[in-house]
Amino acid sequence: MGFGKHLFNGIVSLAISVAITVKLADDEDGPWELSEVALAVAVSAFLSGFFTSVFAKGDD
Repeated sequence: MGFGKHLFNGIVSLAISVAITVKLADDEDGPWELSEVALAVAVSAFLSGFFTSVFAKGDD
């Protein structure tokens, strides 16, 4: 797998995680703004998807 495939997996993970977080988050609960939470989730999800793809043991 090339860099593009890893990047794609990170972006897919980011999109799914942020969409679910924004949909289910209660904006009035807690001291954080929804935008701050979405940014934290985006960074975490991208890195998780990217590095899972990089280090996954596959048949490729």
